Formats: sequence, C-alpha cells, structure tokens
Amino acid sequence: MAVIVEWNKVNTVFLDMDGTLLDLEFDNYFWHEYVPLKYAQAKDLEFADAKQLLIEKYNHRRGTLSWYCTDYWTETLELNIATLKYEVASRVKLFPKVKEFLNWLHGQDKQVVLLTNAHQDSVDVKFSQTGLQSYFHRVITSHQFGYAKEEQEFWLLLANDHNHNPASTLLIDDNVHVLKAAQAYGIEHLLSVNQPDSSQPQQDTAGFVGLDGFTDIVAEI
Repeated sequence: MAVIVEWNKVNTVFLDMDGTLLDLEFDNYFWHEYVPLKYAQAKDLEFADAKQLLIEKYNHRRGTLSWYCTDYWTETLELNIATLKYEVASRVKLFPKVKEFLNWLHGQDKQVVLLTNAHQDSVDVKFSQTGLQSYFHRVITSHQFGYAKEEQEFWLLLANDHNHNPASTLLIDDNVHVLKAAQAYGIEHLLSVNQPDSSQPQQDTAGFVGLDGFTDIVAEI
C-alpha cells in the first residue's frame, strides 16, 4: 500500500468538517429534504415546487460565503435555520476512525485546526452531537474572514491570522474547489475524500489523492 502522507514533513493539519470528518448525508438531507418540507409548509406550497424553488436559490449562491451562512438563509427563507438543524441533529454522524485519527495527531504533536466554511451555528450543532470541539487547537470558520475557502482571499487572510508554514501543512477537504484554492495558495500536502456522502456514489477528486475513509490513514499509522 502506498504511503498516503509523509507525516515527518507535516507540522500543521487543517481539517474540513462536513463531508470530511462528518458524513455529508446530514447536510444533503437537511438542505434538500427537510428545509424544502418546512418551506413548503410555511409558504403553503407543494413539496416538489418548494424543492425546485430552493434548488434554484441554492445554485445562485453556491461557492459563496452566503451559501454557508445560516443567517443569510434564515433571512432569505424566513425560517430559523439553526433551530431546524437542531430538530434533526440526531442524523449527524462521524465517519469511522475520526477520533482515533485526531488522537494520533495530538500524540504526534501536530497542530490540529478545524478549517470550515460552516457558519458557527452549524459548527455548534455538529459539536453538540459529536464532542469534536476538544480535539482542535483552534476552530476557524470562513465567516471570520468574510470569504469562503474557495476564494483566494480566505487563504491570504489565514496566512496573517494563523501561524503555519504552507510547505509543512496538510489539508484534508472533500471540496475540490477548496483544494485547488489551497494549492494555489501554496499548501503542499492535499487530500480529498472519495465519498463525502455515504448515501451517494464516489465523487471525482479532480486528480487529488482521495481517501476511502480515515481507516486508510489509521491503517498506516
């Protein structure tokens, strides 16, 4: 089996949350099933009509900070998105071996940072279900900088905000657009996730090395 990461060359580990540490099935269910249901009820629409309308709204904002912002969608849809997330929070689940991997990183004295596009409201929901907060030296959301991770401005602001050497930094993220932005910034070690949503087929990782899961990494450490 080929070595996935040369750990002796890595000092800092940036980790995405949704679709990387956590199964993206929750988010896909929430945005494509639960929110349309609540929106249809609130606006007296058929579910199919509400779903199609929301897909159009989502696609218009995809890849921008607004797409990830619970405040934006609460105002736009006139639904309390944070409250709705708590209503179905029991569906949140970690991928296998995540905590084993995080414990190992701490044992190796790596700097472990959560780097997420998720709004703090969403982070709070996920932490309440998983207890992950204690595993990170720092939690950074893109909302702190005003730019999504897909945007180069995010990485330039991160360079001034968090001490790290891009040449000895690993980023694991399921979003290939984020990985490309990180690569352009100079992050040396990059890994994607083959199947961010366990209920969906594998994705195209656009040439980035993909993980079948953290069992891949745990097996080699």
